[in-house]
Amino acid sequence: MKRFGAYFGILLILVCFQPFESEASSSAVNTVVIDPGHGGREPGAVGRHSLEKDIALSISLKLGEYINQHLPEVEVLFTRDKDVFVPLHERARIANSNNADLFISIHCNSTGSSRARGTETFVMGLHRSEANLEVARRENKSILYEDDYLETYDGFDPRSPEANIIFSLYQNAYLDQSLKMASLVQDQFRERARRIDRGVKQAGFLVLYEITMPGILVETGFLSNPAEEQYLMSESGQAYIASAIFRAIRDYKEEQDALFADQSHNRNARSNSLSGITESTQDASPSGSDSHATADSSRNPDMTEMEEADITFRVQFTSMAEKVSPDDSRFNGMDDVYVYHYEGLYRYTAGQASTLEQANVIQMSLQDAGYHDAFVVAFLDDERISAREAIRLLQERETQ
Repeated sequence: MKRFGAYFGILLILVCFQPFESEASSSAVNTVVIDPGHGGREPGAVGRHSLEKDIALSISLKLGEYINQHLPEVEVLFTRDKDVFVPLHERARIANSNNADLFISIHCNSTGSSRARGTETFVMGLHRSEANLEVARRENKSILYEDDYLETYDGFDPRSPEANIIFSLYQNAYLDQSLKMASLVQDQFRERARRIDRGVKQAGFLVLYEITMPGILVETGFLSNPAEEQYLMSESGQAYIASAIFRAIRDYKEEQDALFADQSHNRNARSNSLSGITESTQDASPSGSDSHATADSSRNPDMTEMEEADITFRVQFTSMAEKVSPDDSRFNGMDDVYVYHYEGLYRYTAGQASTLEQANVIQMSLQDAGYHDAFVVAFLDDERISAREAIRLLQERETQ
């Protein structure tokens, strides 16, 4: 189990070093991977008259049709488009190798009670309740149908309570975007499809842990509830569910594209500003064979220091609708508390680090203090950027 815990600690760092999206892209969401849960020899939840694998596939195919029809610029990929078994790690590989921007895993729920009903959407994170842990255990049991699963998943056994506890410590590098997408899905289920809203939750799902993009797992309803089973088996029920998820993807894409455009504009403005400074410095440098050396030695030391120190990593520990002072008493004992406004909420971070390794130490200390959902975010000056963008900029500086 020690080897397994170390594996996930390393993975958090590696996630941020995945291939970057093309700078030529004008959209933040170009490729969506739809993952119908289970399949083939692995049926998933079993209702009185249905199997989870069949309903998940039907809803997924309808969702793909809606995206192709209404968002033709978005490429849709499936981890499976027929009744076949696909290992969980292969589902992540499909998404990662295609540089997907969003991962949607479709499932049906089940419990021992026939009264349970409603939809819930999960993101990668800590089990906040025994119920969340049980859902993760049930979905993670899919690996028991895989050959050599203990070797493939480095000793992880979904039947082991210890394994699930260790697994829950892993934090999705794209938690913020995943939470946003999950919230949009639940909003659509509640407001448009008129389903019971069981909320957005976090738990440790193997199908989400290796993906290098925002991802969610949608539980579309309970097959253990006879009424919900009939709804999910029906053509209209599946259409409503697929349509609700599509509208959430559409809204998410619009928001992310707007943020992407703003970030691109700001990057161009910074680039033009730096270019002007460089040209001014070169014009002022002496001519002749030693001009380059003289220009380098005469660079403004304050500018050099800014260029090397403006990328920082902080640990976000909470979000609020209202703004409170970083000196508020509830933040006592925290160092370098910072508040920023992002996607309609005030986000609060603690600490400041120049490397991901240092930020992870701060993250673990906050989690030990009770902020179990704390995760690392990156900033360029005081503007939030993606972790991948931060790593890209740092790598560029190393090669200069």
